Amino acid sequence: MTASSTDAQKAVIFCRGSDPKQEKEGHGLDSQELRCRQHAAQNGYDIVAIFPDVITGEGDFMKRPGMAALLTFLDAHPHENFVVIFDDLKRYARDVEFHLKLRREMLARGAIRECLNFDFRDSPEGKLHETIVAATGAYERESNGRQVSQKMKARLESGYWVMRNPPGYHYEEIEEHGKLLIRTEPVASIISEMLEGYASGRFETLSEAVRFLERQPDYPKTPKGTVRIEQVAHILENPIYAGILCHEPWGVKNITGKHEALISVETFHRIKDRREQKAKTSARKNIGNDFVLRGFITCGDCGAPLRSSWPKGRSKNYPYYLCQTKGCDSYGKSIARDKVEGEVGEIIKFLQPTRNLTALVKDMFRTIWDQQQEQVKDIVQFYKRKIQTTDQKIGKLLERIVESSNDLVIQAYEGKIEKLENDKLRYQREMLQIKKPRASYSECLEPALQFITSPWKLWVSGDITLRRIVLKLAFADRLAYHRFEGARTANFALPFKALQGYKNSEIQNGGRNWD
Repeated sequence: MTASSTDAQKAVIFCRGSDPKQEKEGHGLDSQELRCRQHAAQNGYDIVAIFPDVITGEGDFMKRPGMAALLTFLDAHPHENFVVIFDDLKRYARDVEFHLKLRREMLARGAIRECLNFDFRDSPEGKLHETIVAATGAYERESNGRQVSQKMKARLESGYWVMRNPPGYHYEEIEEHGKLLIRTEPVASIISEMLEGYASGRFETLSEAVRFLERQPDYPKTPKGTVRIEQVAHILENPIYAGILCHEPWGVKNITGKHEALISVETFHRIKDRREQKAKTSARKNIGNDFVLRGFITCGDCGAPLRSSWPKGRSKNYPYYLCQTKGCDSYGKSIARDKVEGEVGEIIKFLQPTRNLTALVKDMFRTIWDQQQEQVKDIVQFYKRKIQTTDQKIGKLLERIVESSNDLVIQAYEGKIEKLENDKLRYQREMLQIKKPRASYSECLEPALQFITSPWKLWVSGDITLRRIVLKLAFADRLAYHRFEGARTANFALPFKALQGYKNSEIQNGGRNWD
């Protein structure tokens, strides 16, 4: 606030910014204030207050912080008529409706509007001119917005994401692509593991996926150290992680993206199928440790999950599973816990491979691992040879340029060199994209093989956490159990289906040692 003579006209300044680039281009709040102060000095005004507004976006200008403060200030001085100075008419309001509304509000408070690039006149012609200028500005803004949207849509249809980068990606300027989504490590690998885990059933619910991410020290979290479940749900449902681009408001669907996907399309569809149906097993934190099959075993009559209870006998309580679905033939009928869990244990024991099959599987995995490593080496050598050949071609062309004196010939050689340089960069990028294993064979595959070849050992350990892991990884669906007929046919997970196929084939061929 500047002290001045009491006879000077009092004025206030309103400045509005909406884009950080305006500061660099000289249209920021400081430059607006400077020009408005110069205007006030030229007219002998006494500046008593400045109201900046840096909130971006559209909306009711009367509710924006800067404008609301200005109107409140005018209301607090009902007996004074202030001059309200704007740097540019576009800073006044960006919508015709709000422009006219704001004009009425200013006039009702006795404010005198002055703009550095527009002359407000209180006449029919002046009001018409003001409305036309406001409408023209709104048209230009909407037209520019439409052009930007059209360009963004065209780029999106070409396979390039144009919105905010999703978690696990960042934008980089890449030759021949422009801004391209690039994996952000290690977050990308963490998200990939979470997506694969949800698709395979390792994580049965959103809560389990959330807890997995919260245990990863490198995954970004809220200030409270948590991960929002809404974010995880959006990641699971976002096809961009499978290399697919979709944007419903623009009618863009199923465009193959140019960026590197974190998961396969098949994995994404498995996630989608799981999200569209009810979760198969419960991951509630309050499940008791007395019933390992709670949430996994279902009634053989109605298909509803069996409940658990500890009814009291003559001398002690006894553990039972039972169906509590009204109208079911098995409603209220109890089944002894040890009987049910014993039969499920026999099924898991059946999954235990023989020593011969265990050795076969380990040899097969080791062979595949070694083959893949050899393939990676061959591909890297291939690109090294391509780069070396390209360097030789560039060297020969440079020699010809030195020997030539014809400008047209030199220009042609330079064009060929430029193309070869681009090819060389492409070979280098593709060679760098050859993924090396993030860990050794023992770190990557041996833990999985230990589980596949010994689920029975984990089950008989008695540890309820390990038992539930066995249930989740060994079965592809819940297991139906009938109180008279026992366990129904189990739907095993894919690895165990494959192992049983080998086992049955060996039996049919007269093999032995299936102990």
